[in-house]
Amino acid sequence: MSLILPTIAAIETSTELASVALLCGDRVTSRESSGAQTHSMTVLALLQELLREQDLTLGQCDALAFGAGPGSFTGVRTACGLAQGLAFGANLPVVSVVTLLAMADAARNQGGGDNIIAVLDARMGEVYWAQYRFDEQWQIVKEPCLSAPEQVITEGASCAAGNGLAAYADRFTGLAPVGRWPELMPHASQIAQLGRQFALQGQGVHAREAQPLYLRNKVALTTAERSERTERTAGAGA
Repeated sequence: MSLILPTIAAIETSTELASVALLCGDRVTSRESSGAQTHSMTVLALLQELLREQDLTLGQCDALAFGAGPGSFTGVRTACGLAQGLAFGANLPVVSVVTLLAMADAARNQGGGDNIIAVLDARMGEVYWAQYRFDEQWQIVKEPCLSAPEQVITEGASCAAGNGLAAYADRFTGLAPVGRWPELMPHASQIAQLGRQFALQGQGVHAREAQPLYLRNKVALTTAERSERTERTAGAGA
């Protein structure tokens, strides 16, 4: 008897690129929109469009996956809030997917190898990054963290991917020469595919238990803190 694969709806708004995806059987369809200020207004319409194309309602899906972060504070909060609200209304479990893992999965699917560093621009002179190795399933080499670009190091990585590489191109002094894909961003297509894997492993939770992943405790800095950070960044580039 063949396995009936769960249908997954997915939301990703952790960066300025908002995207939604619908994974039905072995086919994933997606929509995207640029502009962080429009995420909350456009995501629902894009998802409804995908559902109509497949002649489905959200309640006919098996789970709702979302990009849990790290990423923009507002964007990550938006994705979690939308996922919770939609899942409550449709009585669906929620699956959270780390955005950096989604980036690593995309890089591997595009030929980046099985040991990948994902680097996302965190603004304020810092990056979110993690390292993953694929061996039948994804394994964490380096947990997601927030650091200066100089602190991103290579441990046998086959490639590095993400917009953090472009944002601070001259500051990755600890990153050995490996393939670099700075154009790669988190996308709902990978959130949906990883969400299915996690759902099959029983990792879906009730909507009220869904949580975003924040790595920066303070979103706003005082004038003194901003000045200190600027001095550190200038010193690092000297």
